[in-house]
Amino acid sequence: MYSTYIFDLDGTLLDTLTDLAASCNYALRTHGMPEHSIDDVRRFVGNGVRKLMERAIPDGDANPDFEATFATFREHYMVHSLDTTKPYPGIMDALAELKARGCRLAVVSNKMMAATVELCKYFFPETIEVAIGENEAEGIRKKPAPDTVFAALKQLGVSGDNAVYVGDSDVDLATARNSGLPCISVLWGFRDREFLLDHGATTFITSPKELLD
Repeated sequence: MYSTYIFDLDGTLLDTLTDLAASCNYALRTHGMPEHSIDDVRRFVGNGVRKLMERAIPDGDANPDFEATFATFREHYMVHSLDTTKPYPGIMDALAELKARGCRLAVVSNKMMAATVELCKYFFPETIEVAIGENEAEGIRKKPAPDTVFAALKQLGVSGDNAVYVGDSDVDLATARNSGLPCISVLWGFRDREFLLDHGATTFITSPKELLD
């Protein structure tokens, strides 16, 4: 049992894929570009929304319409990020029990800062104490750099002793390593066991209640 839990957001606490795909395809459609399937978008996510759109837009950020399309995505997603997004089954109960046991809980994400804070306030106002999203303008590098994890620990007022990182992707595994934390990989998110094993995962859970063991 750990005393501090640092969670990824998309694919770990929240199933955000449908809303991300909808905003991605809205932006692509608006700018006359081909759309993508849900499975395509599942493969694109994990490194922040700019990287998502670099992967979704033909020729990536070399496309002359990239910035306009990316701006359309951001505007649409800030309005529609709650359309279908919801916590994975069992997440709310697991967070509540961890909190009741006196654990400290934070979220670090490569999602836009405003969206990260909004989603955490909406879904987890009683459990998640600190939420940090993409904020490189403040000198905080996005994951897999350890900056967001260190910032979360600082805001919680705790050290990394007896802390753990919980995520669903290769980026999360790298973030945990760079932060000097053990990593619990969840198997209900955007990446499967074989993918995670290939990227060095060693500890898996298949249900949020296993966080309480």
